[in-house]
Amino acid sequence: MGTIADPKIGIALGGGAARGLAHIPFIEAMDEMGLKPDIIAGTSIGALLGSGWAAGLKGSEIRQLAYDMLGNKNGLFGRLLSAQFRSVANVFREGVSIQLDPEKIFDLFTPEGMPETFEKLSIPFICVATDFKSWHQVPFSSGPLRPAVAGSLAVPSLFKPVTYHDTLLVDGGVVNPLPLDLVGPDSDILIGIDVNGDPRPWPEGKVPTMLDIGFGSAQIMMHQITAYAIAAYPPNLYFRPHHVNMGAHEYWRVREIVAAGDAEKDRFKRQLEREIEEFIASQRKIS
Repeated sequence: MGTIADPKIGIALGGGAARGLAHIPFIEAMDEMGLKPDIIAGTSIGALLGSGWAAGLKGSEIRQLAYDMLGNKNGLFGRLLSAQFRSVANVFREGVSIQLDPEKIFDLFTPEGMPETFEKLSIPFICVATDFKSWHQVPFSSGPLRPAVAGSLAVPSLFKPVTYHDTLLVDGGVVNPLPLDLVGPDSDILIGIDVNGDPRPWPEGKVPTMLDIGFGSAQIMMHQITAYAIAAYPPNLYFRPHHVNMGAHEYWRVREIVAAGDAEKDRFKRQLEREIEEFIASQRKIS
């Protein structure tokens, strides 16, 4: 009789700006089950959280980091402004820009000792960015980690694009908000966590602001692209935490956002356990 192998688990962590903090309970759930994915792919904030997970951080550690760094509005914006205007000399040399530097954001929101390259991560990891010059997806799985994740984070207009070799990198969500295609072919169990959120109810007579229109239009675009990705690479488990009135920029609402993932945590565990049992049962039949 042949040996029964454990299933290869691949997980795609989608983009959704602040709403992506809802990924954290799913990472915790796998930790609590004693499981590690065989490969992780992440877009935008999914790339940031996925890189920490791939580096060996536990979900509970990521949660605490998020609470510590984002727990209140004043503290968050103080750190962002510190990253943007680190010294008066920089302001005079570079000028004042309303765009944030995603590489500085990566430095601020990752712990000390973060691996510098993909090769030093504990779990294989793929990060998705968009090359603004060629309009193509750029998946990174080797080389320096910082510019790749920073490029994936670079939400257009809010963040500066990242120049890396001959590319000009912006948010991976522009082309691939849920990168199922990058983990699906090599996975026995494919998991997709979609944190794009839900349509926002607008009271009659209320006119959306320019910021509402910008972020809301991006949500609609990502929703449509994700639908095509799911059709092409159907995940065994697909979860979409319920976000309605969570703004893409409202990182200081971290506890509310994470709670949306907490609400799905037990159901996620049950479904993943069932998928593993079914995979093992199918292996026994084959052997």
